[in-house]
Amino acid sequence: MTASHPPDILCIGSVLWDIIGRSDQSMRQGSDMPGRITRLPGGVALNIGMALSRFGLAPALLSAVGRDPEGDELITACAVRGLITDFIYRSDDLPTDRYMAVEGANGLIAAIADAHSLEAAGDKILGPLSDGRLPQPFTGAVALDGNLTIDLLSQMAESPLLARADLRVAPASPGKALRLGPFVKAGRGTLYVNLEEAGLLCQAEFADSRAAATGLLTRGAARVVVTDGSKPATVADPHSMLTETPPPVHVTRVTGAGDTFMAAHIAAERSGIRAEQALHRALEATALYVSGETRI
Repeated sequence: MTASHPPDILCIGSVLWDIIGRSDQSMRQGSDMPGRITRLPGGVALNIGMALSRFGLAPALLSAVGRDPEGDELITACAVRGLITDFIYRSDDLPTDRYMAVEGANGLIAAIADAHSLEAAGDKILGPLSDGRLPQPFTGAVALDGNLTIDLLSQMAESPLLARADLRVAPASPGKALRLGPFVKAGRGTLYVNLEEAGLLCQAEFADSRAAATGLLTRGAARVVVTDGSKPATVADPHSMLTETPPPVHVTRVTGAGDTFMAAHIAAERSGIRAEQALHRALEATALYVSGETRI
């Protein structure tokens, strides 16, 4: 999709192919089960963008995609889903990234994210923010994922190009949670983390999302959204704290659930509704997604 006007939101981070193996039986390490293997457009930034598009926004992607056949196919798939792809850095020598996961009835068993091309591209993906292709400074919303390098994330936490943006940040996975440290230190943006990621950022263990939110705010975070699977989620800043329990559902998929929650919450808040309603809408949208009711 080509941009005819400034995008509603920038999604910065991983745009890749998700290769997901799913079984409807419970699994453990070493299990060999029948199931289905699918390939879908994915990556944190792309998952958020696809969800935002479903919620009526016009998201633009800032990422790195190879000029290989997989990359051409991925760009086409993004455009079909209503995403603006004009600003993606297309590399001649870096392959298109991939993510592979195995899921059972009991949740995610294992996953490997190969985002090496995105990391190697570095600040080339941010070119549109400084070369005039996007408004300077950008004052819209920005969804940012932790698949970028710590150096690039640190640069973005302090960048004047994003000083007036509504910055929303997610770590991509617990293994990359510490990369959000610069945003905690700078007191920038809204951080979207799960309970494990909050514990890693605070070097502590938390009993629930409210305790984790308190811990992150104490460390300097400006605003946080902490989820805990089917247990209560919390949205907090230094002046308020809201907690709500997700609706109970039968889980049929988990990959992309956090990205769907983040996108739904951003879309709800950008529409101007009250904080309580925004959290409720995000939890409802995520419940539909994990139950398999949301088409992707």
